[in-house]
Amino acid sequence: MTVHPALSIEGLGHRFGPRRVLNNVSFSVMPGDFTVLLGLNGAGKTTLFSLATRLYVQREGMIRIFGMDIRERASECLQRIGVVFQQPTLDLDLTVEQNLFYHASLHGLSHRNAAERGAVEIERVGLADQRRDKVRQLSGGQRRRVEIARCLLHRPRLLLLDEPTVGLDIASRQFMLDRTRRLCREEGIAALWATHLIDEVGEGARVVVLHKGEVRAVGEAGQLLGETRTPSMRAAFETLVQEREAA
Repeated sequence: MTVHPALSIEGLGHRFGPRRVLNNVSFSVMPGDFTVLLGLNGAGKTTLFSLATRLYVQREGMIRIFGMDIRERASECLQRIGVVFQQPTLDLDLTVEQNLFYHASLHGLSHRNAAERGAVEIERVGLADQRRDKVRQLSGGQRRRVEIARCLLHRPRLLLLDEPTVGLDIASRQFMLDRTRRLCREEGIAALWATHLIDEVGEGARVVVLHKGEVRAVGEAGQLLGETRTPSMRAAFETLVQEREAA
């Protein structure tokens, strides 16, 4: 039986007018993989996510979700994806539960299924006591937890998380990382975690280094340390970026 990558990107490019922001980007994420898309602000991470979620029209290259071309089978592809965007997208004037019910309705879930799944996911992120609170009453970390719960309601097999810990305290950042890694490890969900924070790479993670719209390296963290002959991921990243700049 053929196992397709959860996400396969081949020769992806994108322009905003004359300005090229992605150039011939290629990599894949297999089921169960926790893959870090590592790049500085402006590297093209959010543009890539916007293409992978159909917010932007894809004109160059190929994006496949579990072997399906997202341009040809967009609805089926998007049903398999859960997204946490860089900018918060919760309705602040709705309660935690209401935000989840609204998301569930967009994915065609019955009220009963939404209630059952919502209760489970809210419990998993530790917000059962806040389920009837309006989102505006929650802290930034709690809001991010709600977004994780929400994106899992329709049981996606691929998670796309764009700078999900920006602005969070240390405990909330660690919770987000641990929860996502656990989903990959225990449930076989694939995750692409976009960040500019090098310390979020973690041991054993796969890494895609993106710089100025181009992929500079792909591999496990330890592999990249060996290839660059550096003692840390920070040093490896700096070496990869500087080598291309010098070239």
